[in-house]
Amino acid sequence: MLQVTGLRKRFGRTIAVDGIDLAVRKGAIFGFVGPNGAGKTTTLSMITGLLRPDAGSVVVGEADVWRSPGDAKRVLGVLPDRMRLFDRLTGAQMLYYCGVLHGLDRETARSRSEDLSRALALEGSLDRPVADYSIGMIKKVSLAAALIHSPRLLVLDEPFEGVDPVSTAHAIDLLRSYARAGGTVVLSSHNMDLVERVCDSVAVIVGGSILATGTLEEVRAGSSLEERFVDLAGGRSAVEGLEWLTTFSD
Repeated sequence: MLQVTGLRKRFGRTIAVDGIDLAVRKGAIFGFVGPNGAGKTTTLSMITGLLRPDAGSVVVGEADVWRSPGDAKRVLGVLPDRMRLFDRLTGAQMLYYCGVLHGLDRETARSRSEDLSRALALEGSLDRPVADYSIGMIKKVSLAAALIHSPRLLVLDEPFEGVDPVSTAHAIDLLRSYARAGGTVVLSSHNMDLVERVCDSVAVIVGGSILATGTLEEVRAGSSLEERFVDLAGGRSAVEGLEWLTTFSD
C-alpha cells in the first residue's frame, strides 16, 4: 500500500532524512519509532505530501504522491504533528467541513460524523468550539477528520499523545477493525508498549536512517521493543556528575 524509495531531506547543513526505504503492506498497522529529532515527522510529512523531499519517491497504492498528488491524497487520511485546526468551528462543524471537502454529500458527512463521535467518545463535545478542546480532545477530533472519507491509508503522527486510556482503547479498537477490513495504518509513537501492543510491523529510525524494519518479532530480536529501541538508539549512558542531586536542599 505504501512504497518509499530513497527519501532524502536536508535543512541547511543538517540531514534530517538520509535515503529512507520503506514498504508497508495492505492491512498492516505499521509503527514508526525513533528518538526525538530522528526524522520521524519529517519522513511522515514527505509521505503525505506536506513537505517536498530533496530526492526519492513515495507511492501510495498506484499513485505517486509528488507526481499525482490529487490521486494519492484521495486515498490518504492524515493526522499530522501539531495539527492546525479551524478552532473557531465546533467539532461537528469541523468534521462536516472535512467530509464535504473530501467530496461527501451533506447527509453522509453528518451521519459519518455521528458514527465517529460515538466510536471515539466525542459525544457531548461536538457542539463546543475546537478552541476549547484539551490536547486529547484535539487528537480525537483530528483522528475522526482523518477517517471521515474512508481512506485506504492512514498516516498518524503521535495520535494518542494526551489521550486518556479509555479513549485510546476505543481508538485502537477502531484502527484494528479498519485494518481487518483492508485499511492500512502508519503511526508514530514514543510509547513502545502501545506500539508493541497495536502494531504488527515496525521501523526504527535514528539520525535520519532506518536501522531496523520488519515484523514486530523480527525487529525485537528476542527482547522487548523498548530494549531493542534503546540499543539501536545508542544504549543507556551512565549518569555522572549529578551526585549533588542526592544531597537534597533541606
